[in-house]
Amino acid sequence: MSSRRGKGRSGPDIPVGVVFSSTGSYGTVGKEMLHGALLAIEEVNLNSDFDFTFAPKVANPAGDLNQYRLLCEDMLRTQGVRHVVGCYTSSSRKEVLPVFEKLDALLWYPSHYEGFESCNNVIYTGAAPNQHIVPLIDYMLRNHGNRVYCIGSNYIWAWENNRIMREIVLGCNGAVAAEKYLPVGSTDIAHVIDEIAETQPNFIFSTLIGESSYAFLRAYYKAGRCNALFDPAAMPVTSCNLSEPELLAVGGQAAQGHIASSVYFQSKNRTENHAFVSRFKACYGADKVTSADAEASYIAVILLARAIQAAQSTEIEAVKQAVYDCELEAPQGLVHLDPDNNHSYLTPSLGRSSADGDFDIIWTADAPVKPDPYMVRFDVRRFFDKLNRDGGGTMANPGPALRVVT
Repeated sequence: MSSRRGKGRSGPDIPVGVVFSSTGSYGTVGKEMLHGALLAIEEVNLNSDFDFTFAPKVANPAGDLNQYRLLCEDMLRTQGVRHVVGCYTSSSRKEVLPVFEKLDALLWYPSHYEGFESCNNVIYTGAAPNQHIVPLIDYMLRNHGNRVYCIGSNYIWAWENNRIMREIVLGCNGAVAAEKYLPVGSTDIAHVIDEIAETQPNFIFSTLIGESSYAFLRAYYKAGRCNALFDPAAMPVTSCNLSEPELLAVGGQAAQGHIASSVYFQSKNRTENHAFVSRFKACYGADKVTSADAEASYIAVILLARAIQAAQSTEIEAVKQAVYDCELEAPQGLVHLDPDNNHSYLTPSLGRSSADGDFDIIWTADAPVKPDPYMVRFDVRRFFDKLNRDGGGTMANPGPALRVVT
């Protein structure tokens, strides 16, 4: 997509970094994030409400952590960039944080993540753990049981989310059947399927990403042809990162029946979302689908533009103070920043996947939820008591409160 300028616009061009891995083992997601950011940049550049335009500096690290650092450092040192919208994995975010802190720039991080971080040089527009994993656990304990099998990609996203899952489930006297990790990009799945068949959990919690996730869902479906245990209605695969374009990548019936926790689904029935989906398809093809990753990248760019306009400056502190006062009617709902931790108020939802690359929404929060990246407001005893009061608790005598680990 070109970064077109509106007719008669003569304001300054502001360079903005756009750094996503549009190729590599998680290139499907990276490409969607790139598309969401570029869609928003074009909207800003065509909107006369802004007296500037964005000049995107696009870079593709192709999943190479070293390239993330080198590309961001080059942008900040030599290309006049002060703001970068980018990174998907937590490993890539952690890799570039020292660069942004040293050079006093701002990373707009548009990905759901595992939490336990709050950096002065980062604006987080993706979901924190209390906005994705806690609603998922609540639903699964109420509706499917308390014995979980955890499988993830071997890096911080999976480690921390599985830790939260483990400590909440164990704190409610549930059980973790097993907790296994695969190298990022690995498709060696057979032994995992065998162990699931042996341990027979109530549900599976997958923090696999990219090709590893797609291979696992295909293997799960294949196993279901000869083993009735592998039925999403009986033993669903759950996730906090499965999205619409990934369902298309998985393909067909293998993509159907899984439960995802997200702050955005393409099927969200909102005027703002219908417009977002229409613009996205007009730009990238009628067969394309949107996703939480694309929406979070879109949100990051729009909030950055509004903050620069309000501050009449690109300086980091001025932009941060301005963005705290911004509210955006996003495709998912109302979004605004929490100045206590630079994370976003977002509206959690749960969806069940369909074979056509979409999700049927089965639950949505009543209002945007305050971000709690360190889970300091969460208490497993109160969580368990509420399950029991609501008639959903199947355990007794909850264990210790969730430990906060940094």
